[in-house]
Amino acid sequence: MKRVYILLFLFLFLILEGVAIKFLPSSIVLSEQMMVPHWILLILIFVAVFFDKGHTYHAILYAIIFGFLVDIVYTGILGVYMFSYGIVVYIIHSLKKFLHGNFFVMLLFSILGLILSDLLITFIYDLVGIIKVSWEHYWLDRLVPTVILNLVFFIILYPILVKRLIAWGSEANWD
Repeated sequence: MKRVYILLFLFLFLILEGVAIKFLPSSIVLSEQMMVPHWILLILIFVAVFFDKGHTYHAILYAIIFGFLVDIVYTGILGVYMFSYGIVVYIIHSLKKFLHGNFFVMLLFSILGLILSDLLITFIYDLVGIIKVSWEHYWLDRLVPTVILNLVFFIILYPILVKRLIAWGSEANWD
C-alpha cells in the first residue's frame, strides 16, 4: 500500500512540474537563463535512498516509468528522460551502499543526479539535432539555474518526505 502513496506523489509532481515555471516572476522566465524542474528525479532519488533496500529496485522501475511519462507529456522524443532518469537513479541506488543517508549525503546525491541527468538529456538532444548547444553558455545559462531551482525544491521537500519514506520502507513487505 505504501508504494501506491509513492506513485500518487510522483503523479502529483508530474503534473506540478509542468506548471512550476508559470509561478516564477516573468523577469526570471523571460531572461536568457533556462530553468528546468526535475522534481520527479529528486523524488526518485529520495525513494532510492530512503525507501528501497539494497536488494529492491522500486526507484529504478519508477524512474523508467515516470521518465517515460515525462517524455510523453512534455517532450517530443520518447526515451530521453526515461533513459537518463533510469541511469541516474541506478547510479544513486548503487552509491547509497557506501554512504549513510542524511541531509548532506542527499544534497550531494541530488546535485550529482541533477547534473548527470541534465547533461545526459542535453547531450542526447544535441546528438540527435533537436537542439544546438553552445557548451560554453550551457553551464551558466542552463545547468546552474536548473540546479539552483531544484535545490530549493530539495530543501522544501527534505523534511516532508524523509521520515515518511523511512517509515514506509520499514513497514513494506519485501517478500
